[in-house]
Amino acid sequence: MRAPFTALPAVLTDVAAGLGVEVSSLGILTSIPLIMFALCSSFAPRLAAKFGMEKLMALVLLVMVLGSGMRVLSLPALYMGTMLVGATIAFINVLLPSLVAANFPKRIGLYTTIYITLMGVAATVASMVAVPIVSSTSWEFFIFLITGVVALAFLIWLPNIRRNHRFEVTSKTKQKASIWKNKAAIAFLIFGGLQSVLYYTEITWLPTISQSVGFSKAEAGLMAGFFNMTAIPMSMIIPAILSRQTKEMRRNIMLGTSSATLLGLTLMTFLPSNLVLWSILHIILSFSNAALFPYMMLGFTLKTSNSQATAQLSGMVQTGGYLIAAFGPGLLGYSYPIFGSWLPLIIALALVTLAMMWTIVLIEKEDIIV
Repeated sequence: MRAPFTALPAVLTDVAAGLGVEVSSLGILTSIPLIMFALCSSFAPRLAAKFGMEKLMALVLLVMVLGSGMRVLSLPALYMGTMLVGATIAFINVLLPSLVAANFPKRIGLYTTIYITLMGVAATVASMVAVPIVSSTSWEFFIFLITGVVALAFLIWLPNIRRNHRFEVTSKTKQKASIWKNKAAIAFLIFGGLQSVLYYTEITWLPTISQSVGFSKAEAGLMAGFFNMTAIPMSMIIPAILSRQTKEMRRNIMLGTSSATLLGLTLMTFLPSNLVLWSILHIILSFSNAALFPYMMLGFTLKTSNSQATAQLSGMVQTGGYLIAAFGPGLLGYSYPIFGSWLPLIIALALVTLAMMWTIVLIEKEDIIV
């Protein structure tokens, strides 16, 4: 779900050289998956109702294999393959919470913890090994390697299609209409967008901000590694803790962790250019950020009455949320050339955090949203 596209930015210069194009022309590759998330998430519940979740997952993984592999052929194929990878990840994002709800209704916290943790581990490992592998072989070999991992996942998944879960097809139109009139669902959608804006803005601009205050590229990269690594233990503990809490306790825990972002943003405005202090700053920001995505994915199952409702809420939230996220980091990044300072971006992120915290309050007013 992450490795097929998160590892590519680390070797973008090699890809550009191999294709004979300017590296700037490949910048859109990081935005394409987010746009595809927004465009394709809403189709997953409908196709899952038609084919069944396990069969649809098998089909999606096969398409991901084809999309990932074709990226080595040419520049147009690179763009088309990235679009297919983004579309398939959008489907998996929606399907996984429903699959957990359908297959492990009494162990939602455990299995949500497992898959979110493995997502983080895979993304981190892929980013770490990308440069050494490409340096010793080629960028084409690295993409084939990732494609092989996806193909392995497809083969491992195939036996699951014998236990294919289908959604009930009663009152579809009424349910679809009602979810868009549901205030808590709308709040969840806004939360999904704002937490994505926070994550993708910070992961995009933190290294640049670090360099602008005096750190080298290597030091900025090291601190970005701390940011990524902190997400792994957080993804391991957050679902397990939150799944056992009342809605009031979940609200309080998430408000507390979200406030760490406000602390980190405040520290960013006056901390001296000290590697240890800025490393701690990255960890504080990641501590908050890393709790938000597991909370969202867990919420899809905890706040819904069945696997069909889970897919509907997940599709709605991720469609709207990633549409917001696709434009947020780019728009906020323009603040530096306009104002000559990162302070407007920091203030904007603080306002985004406060608005997101209010949506948490609205979400946790309800036991069941759909």
